[in-house]
Amino acid sequence: MITKDISKGIEALYKNELVALPTETVYGLAGNAYNESAIKKIFELKKRPLYNPLIVHSHSTEQLKEVAKEIPEKAKILAEKFWPGSLTLVLKKQDHISDLVTAGKDTVAVRVPQHLMALALLEQLDFPLVAPSANPFGSISPTSAQHVWDYFQDKLPVILDGGNCSNGVESTIVGFRSDTVVLYRHGSVSVEEIEQVVGKIEMVIHDNETPDAPGMLSKHYAPKTPAILTDYIEEEVLKNIGKNIGVLVFKDQLKRNETIHQEILSPEGNLKEASKNLYAALHRLDAMKLDIIIAERLPDYGLGITLNDRLSRAMKR
Repeated sequence: MITKDISKGIEALYKNELVALPTETVYGLAGNAYNESAIKKIFELKKRPLYNPLIVHSHSTEQLKEVAKEIPEKAKILAEKFWPGSLTLVLKKQDHISDLVTAGKDTVAVRVPQHLMALALLEQLDFPLVAPSANPFGSISPTSAQHVWDYFQDKLPVILDGGNCSNGVESTIVGFRSDTVVLYRHGSVSVEEIEQVVGKIEMVIHDNETPDAPGMLSKHYAPKTPAILTDYIEEEVLKNIGKNIGVLVFKDQLKRNETIHQEILSPEGNLKEASKNLYAALHRLDAMKLDIIIAERLPDYGLGITLNDRLSRAMKR
């Protein structure tokens, strides 16, 4: 059921059922963070491996102490600056946080989302929510209620419709080693924005065995259609003449008639607009039964780094 009535979501969550929840990043598959039955349902429905931890979503910084402890000063500074918002902090977990949430680690990922519907729902609950993206593991993330429905249909009792996600890619995830901030996943908050607040940060963004945070696997966010990311899009089109080709470009339409369909992420060349449109464009291309999707690498700064990160993981064969 797709609905705008958050009371339906609240009712389902108190029954330890799952709810699709809009956030400013992507739609999440939400369940009670304190109930192992609900947490297990998330892993089962997504077919997500148990070694991949989840993010806990809280309604405020005040609720943070219920989930995490030993909070570093730089974590407090970042929370003050970016919450509510698209930054996730990996912190020492409180003892009552299930190992299912943290993949057996002693740290937990937590954030306060910015979406008004998500906050309104969280504020009416007695528990925080775990909410990975509302899609089967490894597939394109959902940025609309319709995307979630297309994936799960009646397997989800409630899909809350909060419109299209305003940021369109997942949260940035950072952790802490002594006084150093460590980037685990590029996301909606750029590295430059974080470094303006806490200084130079380290990066550890790949781990296929025991990831410290979601989004660290090398293959992720992927369409079913074979796909290529390239700096030389016209050359790649020419190599694939005779196939049904879909093209994903940043701002300039490709003037070739060999392509079946083109998606332009931002005609104005705006990286924030491109970010908002990325996953929706991939969903449309993937639904066209193409032989191949050819994507253009974006400018490699600011949010462009995040978008190139998503495309490189989505298109890795």
